[in-house]
Amino acid sequence: MKRKFGDRANWRRITNRKFACRYVESDVFTGYVTLYTILSLKEPLWKSYGGHTFCIADKGYSWLQYYPKGEHYVVTAMFDNREQIVEWYIDTCRNQGVTDQGVPWFDDLYLDVVVLKNGEIFLVDEDELEDALQRGHISTQEAELANRTAAEVLRRIDAHIFPYFKMSLKHRAEWFHNGDFKRDR
Repeated sequence: MKRKFGDRANWRRITNRKFACRYVESDVFTGYVTLYTILSLKEPLWKSYGGHTFCIADKGYSWLQYYPKGEHYVVTAMFDNREQIVEWYIDTCRNQGVTDQGVPWFDDLYLDVVVLKNGEIFLVDEDELEDALQRGHISTQEAELANRTAAEVLRRIDAHIFPYFKMSLKHRAEWFHNGDFKRDR
């Protein structure tokens, strides 16, 4: 199992970045929210889903990430250099935490849900989940947790009660300026 950190300090592709983090408590969301802004990088990162190929990391792109308290998933809203949504990426995770330096992290359970800006939904990395289980990197219970979590996320999306789509668009516009949290909030 791989531990992933919100500041992506070890991401070699990125040569200069900004990272901001805050804890939020509201009726809709409680947990950490981070903004990772790419200032410069070695090369852009491209992904393909369902016949669509698009860039998810390039100069000026930003990733708004939600670590909801008590949940087994983390939501990343990826924005391009014009602050337009590219995709939402929902990682299943065993647990979440925060380093002594205040950086949120999660233990990745491989299985993910991707939602494109056009509304298409993909369950991805099922092969990685199965491989991790076969290699003993995760337990049967952790694989079941990943499957239950992904199923619940998909159910909430289908029922139009997954708040992160509208919330991330609103927060990106209201909370951030030049890769930092606005101070006047």
